[in-house]
Amino acid sequence: MTLCELATAFVEKVPVKVLIINNHYLGMIRQWQELFFDNRLSGCDLPGNPDFCKLAEAYGIKAFRVKRAADVDKVLKKAMAYNDGPCVIDAEVVKEDNVFPMIPAGAGYAQMIVEKPKVKMEKPTGST
Repeated sequence: MTLCELATAFVEKVPVKVLIINNHYLGMIRQWQELFFDNRLSGCDLPGNPDFCKLAEAYGIKAFRVKRAADVDKVLKKAMAYNDGPCVIDAEVVKEDNVFPMIPAGAGYAQMIVEKPKVKMEKPTGST
């Protein structure tokens, strides 16, 4: 979120792998709006996102891009084999994929949602 870490990783030649699961949304915000707010999307689309590979390269960092599911293994193997410093993997995913399990606001582990609900979800307590 601040990018300073990329500069530090480059300077120190830390062979860390940064994987960006890029759905071009603020994914969890979009998921909450879908599940709890009748899919009224607001402020979650990121049309101004940078090209993360170019951004990494601007820091002198090796970058890889995954655009198709068929390329995942090939690209990840290349990235894992790269040990001359940090690298960034920008993996583009389906915009509307959700992440489970999740725990709604104010709920406990017993109310964890483990798959896409089949019925309309109630708004979390205290939400607008």
